[in-house]
Amino acid sequence: MATAAQGAPGATDDGGSSSVSSSVSSAPPEALEAVAAEWMLEFACSCLCRHFAEQSGAEFWRWRDVAQALISGLSQIPPHQKKTVYLCQLLIRVAQGKSLGLQFENDKRISPLESALSFWTLLEREEIKLEKLHEEIRRLIQIQIVAVHMENRYFREAAEVLERLFTDSESDKPLRVKLATIIKTRDPYVPLLQSFSYGLLISKIKSYIELFMKENETNFLIQEATKHVVSKGLGATTLQNRPVKVNENGRSDLETKHRLVKEKQYITSQSSGVIKPIARRRSGQKPKETRVLQNLTSMQNVGQNEVSLACSRRRQKWTPKEDLELKLGVKEFGVGNWAKILAHGAFDNRTSVMLKDRWRTLSKMKQS
Repeated sequence: MATAAQGAPGATDDGGSSSVSSSVSSAPPEALEAVAAEWMLEFACSCLCRHFAEQSGAEFWRWRDVAQALISGLSQIPPHQKKTVYLCQLLIRVAQGKSLGLQFENDKRISPLESALSFWTLLEREEIKLEKLHEEIRRLIQIQIVAVHMENRYFREAAEVLERLFTDSESDKPLRVKLATIIKTRDPYVPLLQSFSYGLLISKIKSYIELFMKENETNFLIQEATKHVVSKGLGATTLQNRPVKVNENGRSDLETKHRLVKEKQYITSQSSGVIKPIARRRSGQKPKETRVLQNLTSMQNVGQNEVSLACSRRRQKWTPKEDLELKLGVKEFGVGNWAKILAHGAFDNRTSVMLKDRWRTLSKMKQS
């Protein structure tokens, strides 16, 4: 956008003014609209990022509408604005990630967070170098996709979404196995889901927003608006600095303002769809103010727990009832869908890997 900004009208002498006027009149209207739309989209994205970080719901939704209108007007996304468009779409979906009734994709199975994950994938492709933060956000979105379904008691859908989220790669295996086990418990308040919470996801995205904003400080509209605000001294005039007036009923405007703030906070919590789950406590157990979070980048702890858990299970023999459950699961979902079979079957302390191994054993027994 540096070239566009350089061509913008500025302070000139009389001769310069006439040359600028003539060049403006001769410029194709379509080109002018395209350049102005780029500036507006970058400015709208900047506002969207700021209000997302501040959790100011009403303003966020207002700039969401502006950004969506500008994005819809694009015949194609300019390469230099891909990150801007993808980030806007990501924030809009994450802000409504708890609302499973909302649809952003033609496929009705795709939740807002699943749609957000697709835009995060596109954002990652635009990055020159993937950092630790990128992997953390990806893992958090994946975990919360499952968590949101479980919070709403959609356990069958949680198992189905698990199949869409992960491949059979070894890097995905520890988290995939852990989530499959959690779905089986039907408990949305297990430590893993509480540790890698929606609040932590929001916090990590805020960190990414800070980096994005630093990269886009040269936005033309922001620079010009900043100059205007500074020159007019408008920054000092805010709602908070207005004098408190007493009305006829003896109630101050400050009291009314407090009520409006509370209403705004309520609207924000409702519209964002971000619901704080109520942590369950055992009787006599004191609530913890903080929780030690696991490292997101390498799921080593999860992997080690699964290995130790599997070792303790190897001595547990398969019962005829479990064999029947496995056969019925394969018949219904097909060979290879072990996480789905595990979630829907009545197995005793098993993992999807153990189901896979047992099926191989049963197949060999049948052949012999």
